[in-house]
Amino acid sequence: MAQYKHLKVYQTTYELLKLVTEKTKHFPKDFKYSLGDKIRNEVIELVVFIYKANSVRDKIDHLLRILERLQVVEMLILLCRDMHIINVKGYADLAVLTDSIGRQVQGWLGSQGGQIVK
Repeated sequence: MAQYKHLKVYQTTYELLKLVTEKTKHFPKDFKYSLGDKIRNEVIELVVFIYKANSVRDKIDHLLRILERLQVVEMLILLCRDMHIINVKGYADLAVLTDSIGRQVQGWLGSQGGQIVK
């Protein structure tokens, strides 16, 4: 079984999961169990896809799924900022992590001979 916990992208995604979990604890009740759960579940899926990508020989499909899920997470976080569910600093903290994950996955994809997604 391939080791994945040493991967920088895994560590960054896990940090994102911890931060999202902390931020969604403070969501208003109307959004905590809908939008908050959706964001957490999407980030959990990111962690799962990183594990899967690291475990298979042909990683490109999994890496593309990570990028797709990451765009969903970024959109949901932006929605939270626009609806004033999280403040600008909270949004910035999350955006730094999502940007880092995207860059790392793009690099991983490029090293696999996949096409960089713009």
